[in-house]
Amino acid sequence: MTTVNTEKLSSARFAEATDAFVEEFTASVGFDWRMAQQDIQGSLAHAAMLCKIGILTEQELADIQRGLAQISEEIQRGEFVWSVKQEDVHMNIEARLTDLIGIAGKKLHTGRSRNDQVATDIRLYLRSEITTIQQQLRRLQLALLTVAEREADTIMPGFTHLQVAQPVTFGHHLMAWFEMLSRDHERLQDCYKRVNIMPLGAAALAGTSYPLDRFMTAELLGFSRPSNNSLDSVSDRDFAIEFAAVGSLIMLHLSRFSEELVLWASAQFNFIDIPDAFCTGSSIMPQKKNPDVPELVRGKSGRVTGHLMSLLMLMKSQPLAYNKDNQEDKEPLFDVADTLINCLRAFADMLPHIRAKHENMYQAAKRGFATATDLADYLVRKGMAFRDAHEVVGQAVRLGLDTDRDLSELNLSELQAFSQLIEADVFAILTLEGSVASRKLIGGTAPDTVRLAIAAAKKAMEAQNNG
Repeated sequence: MTTVNTEKLSSARFAEATDAFVEEFTASVGFDWRMAQQDIQGSLAHAAMLCKIGILTEQELADIQRGLAQISEEIQRGEFVWSVKQEDVHMNIEARLTDLIGIAGKKLHTGRSRNDQVATDIRLYLRSEITTIQQQLRRLQLALLTVAEREADTIMPGFTHLQVAQPVTFGHHLMAWFEMLSRDHERLQDCYKRVNIMPLGAAALAGTSYPLDRFMTAELLGFSRPSNNSLDSVSDRDFAIEFAAVGSLIMLHLSRFSEELVLWASAQFNFIDIPDAFCTGSSIMPQKKNPDVPELVRGKSGRVTGHLMSLLMLMKSQPLAYNKDNQEDKEPLFDVADTLINCLRAFADMLPHIRAKHENMYQAAKRGFATATDLADYLVRKGMAFRDAHEVVGQAVRLGLDTDRDLSELNLSELQAFSQLIEADVFAILTLEGSVASRKLIGGTAPDTVRLAIAAAKKAMEAQNNG
């Protein structure tokens, strides 16, 4: 026999009690309790505004403030009893408030609906999470700057198609990741602007006939302004989708970075050593040291992208205004935020302790004829057309392959056999050091240029922190 619950929310409308399974199935308190402090924050602002317009007395406001403060403490201490019968975080807090202070607790809901209440709570929640994520991004960027400065002179192969292309410095390579994370930070800033708009006052969908001061409430909650359209306010979640999209890009960047760390730590590359604290061993192979942190971050990127797809599909067929579908927006959002914070923290903790194996990097750059383009550029500066220079260098590389020597190890007479334009000064640009030093243009890999880029990045971050 199906069990039923007779304590149904808004039960006066219903002739039957809710089926027990349906009650569990439709309740959201199992996850939206995480927004309890945001819900209390919104209720405090709403109550202050209701008092200003004369709906609540000063005593009722004081009672609400006292009751909500007690509820907040109960939640923080883990003493608050969450009930599925009350469906969600909003009704659980309201029911407890009414138990504590009586009728004033029931008056708090005047002029609002759970529709605009939950939309406000989510925005307050995301606003806080965006700030935390930005802080973790900055930690990782500072770690990148520290290591890049330390490795500004370290020569390694730069790759295209995972084949040795041209020599670069490890510091320059790390600064590429810094730039990606800088754009991620900017995207979060931009996303924050659209999150920071207040839906409270939209009520269920049409606004309310009460003379609410929405600008006062927005100011109390730190929102930039109230929303413009009540239907849109309660029903749209594009701000949440945008957050998940930005999160997916951050995780995409971390995943690519992870892939490089995994490759570089392998015996085949042997470019870096990841500290033991961020690795694990094998249950059967005693020699193994597995780069678990970057591997797990790489895996979690799919999780975040999956949540983005989930949110897009959640919204794609919804008519205006609010629909129960939107209850499914919270768990993906919570997980996106948690995953971002944890992955960024792990990377920021790990990166400063990674050790570059300088000699291995240097020798790998020598093995791939990384200065071939430098020789072509040398011939062009001597007056040869680039396509002809390309052909000449190809012949020189062939000789190097046949004799197992780098271009810098060929002698002058051998090189002149391919072109009489080649003179003794060619060896200054055929060395790895000469190659990277010549790339002094802004954005280039020359060590001094990298140091300038690091200094500029530090200055920009300091200005943003002070701004």
